[in-house]
Amino acid sequence: MRQTPLARMLAEPTSRPDALTAFKLARTWFTDGRRIDMGKLAGELGVSRATLFRWVGSRDDLLSAVVWSLTDPTLSRAEHEAAQGSGGRRIADVMERFCELVITSEFFGTFLQREPERALRLFTTRAMPFQGQFVARVEQLLLQQIRTGALEPPLATHDLAYLIVRIGESYIYSDLITGEAPDATKVRMAIAALLR
Repeated sequence: MRQTPLARMLAEPTSRPDALTAFKLARTWFTDGRRIDMGKLAGELGVSRATLFRWVGSRDDLLSAVVWSLTDPTLSRAEHEAAQGSGGRRIADVMERFCELVITSEFFGTFLQREPERALRLFTTRAMPFQGQFVARVEQLLLQQIRTGALEPPLATHDLAYLIVRIGESYIYSDLITGEAPDATKVRMAIAALLR
């Protein structure tokens, strides 16, 4: 059997922790509804806080990476589960399903309740790469529909993707912004009106 570095690491009964180990543990904690505490994370990994920070950056860097690692597959799931329409209807349906999945996510809801200001700063501003990644991903969805001729965008594709992301954020975080209950149906209605 060929010995790759991964195979050797997996074969070692006690492989040493690294940045990926830290990321995976933080992601497990996040999806379990636990607060990602850098001191406790370092302690569980058996490394110093300085080593952990060198590996993953700040706590905000780590949170942003963890949430993006959950967001991208959630958007892919929404693409598969949404109605099979095309054009603006397809985009509206995908975004509605995505927002439903986020709104009903127990671990994300726990994080929002525990750290609302941090969530808004990390995921709705350019403080971290998350929003840029999300806008780029939505831009891909739009380009798929534009290439097939099913959608004539009313704005430049990047601007339209940004606006769609902002619509989604408005209704995902509506309880934090306006005190109203999050509502994925309104996401579909607003995007459908924009892309009709």
